[in-house]
Amino acid sequence: MVERETSLLRDAPRLLVLSLLGLLLLMPYIWMVAASLKPADEIFRASLSLIPERFAVAQNYGRVFELVPVARYLLNGVIVCGGILFFQLLFAIPAGYALAKLNFRGRELALGAVMLGLLVPPHVPALPLYAGFSQLGLLDTYTALIAPSTISVFAIFLFRQFFKSLPDDLIHAARLDGMSEMAIVWRVVLPNARPAATAFAIFSVVAHWNDLFWPLIVVNTPEHATPALGVLFFRTTEGDDDFGALMAAAVVMTAPLVIAFLLAQRRFVEGIATTGLKG
Repeated sequence: MVERETSLLRDAPRLLVLSLLGLLLLMPYIWMVAASLKPADEIFRASLSLIPERFAVAQNYGRVFELVPVARYLLNGVIVCGGILFFQLLFAIPAGYALAKLNFRGRELALGAVMLGLLVPPHVPALPLYAGFSQLGLLDTYTALIAPSTISVFAIFLFRQFFKSLPDDLIHAARLDGMSEMAIVWRVVLPNARPAATAFAIFSVVAHWNDLFWPLIVVNTPEHATPALGVLFFRTTEGDDDFGALMAAAVVMTAPLVIAFLLAQRRFVEGIATTGLKG
């Protein structure tokens, strides 16, 4: 008991600093939620108060659900993020396994190409991709939203690092049982890679759920709008200067991400902690 109290006292400064930093990072989201509960005349007062004097929950959120096809935007977000994640895992897991556990000519060159791919901003290929989809008549479709992100060099690198920490004896035993390399990937390696897959899934879903750059380029109707683009449509067509309703729309569109992270945070931390950094 005494050792536990001593440990808590020793860790108290670190925990206090981490708590303050966490609160600082959460402040924009806390302000957004607080603003979504206020009437318009309270949002931009000189005195900053998170607790409203008069609650306008029904007014702000009611306007969002009345004027915005919330279910459509959320469904589009699930389809786009789910499709992207499916193909990213489909390509990245075998690629990461090959770079980590297979000896073949050009492996280091392929790894170098992956590392270089991490340095390429997503804005660089945007123009040729837009021109290509335009020529194919695929603008304003799910294909245009999903296809450019199906291969993630970050995912390949992440899984490669994770697979490096897997024991070689596990792979050799599967080969002795007569399993093919692809069978080893999906039946042996993948079940052991669930922590890394969960961690990457959160990175991927958060990035593409919140992405505004690419959907703003290829989508011009609400039918295929993602949640971030749906908030922008609401701002330009209905929201005007009603910042209370605009913040309410942002809360509704980001709430699934917060819930998903809270449900998966243990596996997320486990995946980050167990992803090795071996060369």
